[in-house]
Amino acid sequence: MTATTTFRERLYVTWWIWPLPLLAAALLAAEVHMGFPGVRSWLPYVILLPLTVVLIVRMGSTKVEVSGGELKAGDAHIPLNLLGEVEIIAPEDRRKAMGPHLDPAAYVVHRGWVKSLVRVRVNDPDDPTPYWMISTRRPEELAAAIKS
Repeated sequence: MTATTTFRERLYVTWWIWPLPLLAAALLAAEVHMGFPGVRSWLPYVILLPLTVVLIVRMGSTKVEVSGGELKAGDAHIPLNLLGEVEIIAPEDRRKAMGPHLDPAAYVVHRGWVKSLVRVRVNDPDDPTPYWMISTRRPEELAAAIKS
């Protein structure tokens, strides 16, 4: 029996974030390259630039998914029947929600390049986590998938 997926999203790093780390890696490689002939002149570029690309891709490998009766965000999952109120947090309210209003016991999957958040209350009396705070580009769809 296959689990039905009602929502799936990967929190990819947006294109405009890529140039700065790649430029920093190129500058670091150039620093190592300066004044050295032979292998040490090109080896830093071969190592640092692909390594930077791998790190950026890994940063964007986080998945948010509602399938098989569970909410999965990052490495954690929780059954939908243990979830309560779902609240969409607008991008302009993100700073307060992630700052002074954030409960330290909350489970957070936050990516700075994703502007909107969804807060999902946890109704499990055995779980010390009061809610999950999840970054998503499609908050309405995620909220609908959790509620259904």
